[in-house]
Amino acid sequence: MYENDNNAGLDYNTEREKLKVPEFGRNVLKMIEHLRTIEDRAKRTEQAAAVVKVMEILNPQVRQQEDFEHRLWDQLYIIAGFDLDVDSPFPAPTVEQIQTRPVAIPLKKRPLKATHYGRNIESIIDLIAGEPEGEVKTAMIRSLAIYMRQQYLIWNKDSVADETIFKDIEVLSEGRIKVPEGISLSKISGDASFARPGFAQGQNGSKHGGRRQGQNRKNKKKQQQQ
Repeated sequence: MYENDNNAGLDYNTEREKLKVPEFGRNVLKMIEHLRTIEDRAKRTEQAAAVVKVMEILNPQVRQQEDFEHRLWDQLYIIAGFDLDVDSPFPAPTVEQIQTRPVAIPLKKRPLKATHYGRNIESIIDLIAGEPEGEVKTAMIRSLAIYMRQQYLIWNKDSVADETIFKDIEVLSEGRIKVPEGISLSKISGDASFARPGFAQGQNGSKHGGRRQGQNRKNKKKQQQQ
C-alpha cells in the first residue's frame, strides 16, 4: 500500500539541514549550492550577484539598513558555509568575525535598596544629600517625601505614616540626609487613586473609566430625546 516505511518517500524540513539564515528560505540555499557547480569563475560570480538580488527581493526591508548590499553578500557567504569562491565587491567575512560575540559593557549599577521606590529616587537622594542646609534643601526633602509616599502607596498599601517616609529617606541616604523636625506633608485627598503601571483604574480617562463615561453620555442623550 505504501511505497516504503521511510515516510512514504516524503521529504520533511525537520529531517533536512538547519538553515543558517532562515529568512531567505531553502530555495536560496539550493541556489547557492548550485553556484559551487559552476566551473567558470566569472559565470559563478555573475550568478552569485543574481542570487544576492533575489535575496534583496525576498527581504526588501533590508534596503532600510545602511550598507545593505554588504550585509547581503555577507549573508550569502554565511549560507554557503563560508565555502564560496567568487569575486565579491566586498571583503569576504570569516567564521571568526561572524561568531565572535561583542564585548559586554559592564553596568555600574548597584542593587536597589528599595525596589518600590525605584532607582531614580536613589539618584534624587544623592543629589539632595549634596545640597547645603537651608530652606531650599528642606523644600526639596519635602517634595521628595511627597513623591516617595505616592510610590509607596502604589506598591504597598492604602495608607502610610509620614514618619515611615522620613525614615526611608534617612535610611536610603545612609544618614546623609536628616529630615528637619516639624516638616509635614499635605494630606491625601479622599478621591486620590494610586495604581501600578498598566492597571486600569476607571478614572482620568483610563480604560474602564472611559467606558463608563461613554455609557453615561449615551444615557444622558437618551433622556434628552425622551
